[in-house]
Amino acid sequence: MRDARVWRTVEATAVLLFLLQAVRVLFSVLFGLIYDTIFEETVPLPVMGGVLLAVIVAFLSPLAAPRRRAGTVLFGTTVVAALARVAVTFNDPTVRLWGSILLVAAASLYTAVLLQRHADRFPLALVLALAGDQLLRAAGNTFDLSLRSWWWPVQLALAVGVGLVSWWVNRAGTGDQDGRKGRFYGLAVGALLFVEVSLLNFPNGLARWSGVPYEVVAPLLMATTLLVLLDPVRRGMARLLRGVLGTLLLVVLVLAGLTAGRLVGGAVGLVGMLLAQFLLLLMVWGDRGTGRGKGGRPAGLAVGLLLFVALNFAFAFTFTYPYTIPAMRGMGLPVVLLAALIAILPPVRLPQPEARSLKPEVWLPILLIVLLTVVFAWPHQVDWRESGPLRVATYNIHYGYNTPWQLNIEGIGRAIEESGADVVMLQEVDTGRITSYGVDDALWLARRLGMKVVYQPALEGLSGIALLTRYPIVYSDGALLNSELEQTGIVHARLRVGGEEVDAYGVWLGLEPEERARQLDDALSIIGDASPALLGGDMNSTPDSPIYDRLVEAGFSDPFIALGLVPSLTSPSIEPRERIDFVWGRGLTPLDGVVPDALASDHRMVVTEWSVP
Repeated sequence: MRDARVWRTVEATAVLLFLLQAVRVLFSVLFGLIYDTIFEETVPLPVMGGVLLAVIVAFLSPLAAPRRRAGTVLFGTTVVAALARVAVTFNDPTVRLWGSILLVAAASLYTAVLLQRHADRFPLALVLALAGDQLLRAAGNTFDLSLRSWWWPVQLALAVGVGLVSWWVNRAGTGDQDGRKGRFYGLAVGALLFVEVSLLNFPNGLARWSGVPYEVVAPLLMATTLLVLLDPVRRGMARLLRGVLGTLLLVVLVLAGLTAGRLVGGAVGLVGMLLAQFLLLLMVWGDRGTGRGKGGRPAGLAVGLLLFVALNFAFAFTFTYPYTIPAMRGMGLPVVLLAALIAILPPVRLPQPEARSLKPEVWLPILLIVLLTVVFAWPHQVDWRESGPLRVATYNIHYGYNTPWQLNIEGIGRAIEESGADVVMLQEVDTGRITSYGVDDALWLARRLGMKVVYQPALEGLSGIALLTRYPIVYSDGALLNSELEQTGIVHARLRVGGEEVDAYGVWLGLEPEERARQLDDALSIIGDASPALLGGDMNSTPDSPIYDRLVEAGFSDPFIALGLVPSLTSPSIEPRERIDFVWGRGLTPLDGVVPDALASDHRMVVTEWSVP
């Protein structure tokens, strides 16, 4: 019986891991679909409505949880989830959309039956799934290794293995249990899943909020996540968090920790978020409310999963507020706090685990996983350059997507590598959003290319602009620009090139002419009379615009015009119609300018070369 319970945990861990990966894929694909429906109008509104209906139905699948033949349902949903997960591996938006919807439906139904029949397996399996998700993303420098197309044979083998485990464990049986998680448990699970897949299970998200280096955050987050598996730890916390005072302490620590992470940052902010992670995961072991029967809990989970969907859309609005709900500007932290509050209320009664000695077979695997995370997160070597000429590029990377909304961060990295650029200004850079697979574009590209990155957040600390360089950085900073619509910014690095220092600036200007004019005034006041200087970015302005004239007046040179080259158009990348991406120089001599025909993003890259006086 004990062996069967262990294998039940293996089965549950695999299904929950597939669920975590599927929701990240689903919301990423939906992001592109919704964009094309609203802005490009290439996806008919009825089609988008049908997709959203299918998504809602998938998250409502717990309502179909049967009262009998639980083993058959657990086996069937495991097999469907495992096979759908193989399909999700392929980088095709349509395949990923329907594969992830099917996976969400199967895994959600599986979870409802698991909570009905084997509720004691759920907390352990969820924590292991979260740790497994962290490990796979750490191995890929925040880009989940198992979402690469070459991974599909491995995923197929895993699907077969998980199917065999499920067949055996459901044939052997592990005994049924009365539900003891209470009627509010499903609601808390939905809220917790949102906090995890939107922030707390992304070490890169915690790193960006706190400003602490990723290589420090990743192993600390892994250790914090796995710490709740230790019985002595849970026993101590169960005693500490008893009664009304314990509940109040819990609420204060979680909410204060998340707030410190966003508003205070640094070591204090990181500790606060790690504490919030620990306490929220600890609550998975607790009971909610007084309901103890098996009935009603699938409905509670369905409501919780609908809450999960609603919270994700609300969080997305905090990034897209100019085009959706203006009142959502700056509301990212309140949305996260609301979700955390739902995840820990109503009051939780933590069970007292058995007193057990801490044996090596318990703590040694945890230690090994943390050490493995240290290895994966360890900083990569930078291929420093010491002298010129300066080869400088600007690239709007479209959050890591190409025009058809395939995740193409590898293609973007390859395009930059082939350009030979040693300084690159990047725009539309996500560093930990569920709508772009949770990838930290800036960190991933820097490690892929052997470069150093300077990042300037503009939206909720998780989206902004960046500057990559192979030249030693003397000093770096950044600032937000005057923005009434989507918040933009400027990023700066003073580079040592031979015996000279060159100021490099990256910028992204807004969509409206009046706003661009204000933002350029801000940017030029920040740049001042710096020379030699470089300025690159998506200006959202053509050569016949006041923005172009203003930069010429400020002493900046367009290398294409200075060298008599025929300027190439840059946007969109497929059949471009406009030239809106530029690299400008002041106090530098232009040597070359080219627009490669790479289609890795929805813009084309601009590559220039300059000599330093």
